[in-house]
Amino acid sequence: MTTAVRKTQDAAREATVAKLGQIPTGDRIRGLAFKLLVLTSAILGVAGLLALIIQSGVVGAERLNLDLFTQGPSSLAEEGGFLAGILGTLFVIGGVLVTAVPLGIGAAIYLEEFAKKENWFNRLIELNIQNLAAVPSIVFGILGLGLIVRGPIGLGGVAFAGSLTLALLVLPTVILASREALRAVPTSIREGAMALGATRWQAVRHQVLPSAVPGMATGSILALSRAIGETAPLLLVGAAVFVTANPDDPFEGAYTVLPVQIYNYVARPQEEFQVLAAAGIIVLLIVLIV
Repeated sequence: MTTAVRKTQDAAREATVAKLGQIPTGDRIRGLAFKLLVLTSAILGVAGLLALIIQSGVVGAERLNLDLFTQGPSSLAEEGGFLAGILGTLFVIGGVLVTAVPLGIGAAIYLEEFAKKENWFNRLIELNIQNLAAVPSIVFGILGLGLIVRGPIGLGGVAFAGSLTLALLVLPTVILASREALRAVPTSIREGAMALGATRWQAVRHQVLPSAVPGMATGSILALSRAIGETAPLLLVGAAVFVTANPDDPFEGAYTVLPVQIYNYVARPQEEFQVLAAAGIIVLLIVLIV
């Protein structure tokens, strides 16, 4: 029996090799060229990113000390720090975390598990979510200015207004990533749970969601990473380029964030501020990783 199986496997292998040998030389060359192009693009992209990180590390290394994390903004580069930007970033991203992530995951669960796919309204919502994911961030900044800062909500230029603006920005990303995570769960898990008497919600809650959590977490982290690096929308909704005091309340007072502080220092001609901006990029990477 083992010999027969081995012969069958050998025959299948020989047939596969024969088919591969029949591929025209031009197609093989094009396939190899495409693989080489993709590999080269990936290497160049990673190398460029590493070069920027290394350059920032080399230039800003002399300013990497405890004062960078404990001092606020200053008109003197030697005395300036990023404490105000760190606190403001934590306030803003904390607001995004508690608003966009639950709403995005909830919307994804409804659209993927409960909504009727043939319903025209649900299809319209799905189409708009996909379109919103590609809208430039400055558009969300204008929306936040007109709706959240000065419009019906009228929060003013506080950190929570920035949180809501960035939540609108990353919400489509969270929804799309969460839906992909739910789609990756095998249908057999749902059908098996319901065959044992579980309701649709019980099957989703106890079987589907635990399997989809890693993918949802990855999508949420990517969305928050994008929000941390945004500058233009926050400038429109009230993030200050320079603050005289550290923010202590997300619902009151002026605030700034790390990208805005870095943008401010990069725009200055003095070399000391360029070094401070490079050190700020390292601080931003640390906050992003943590």
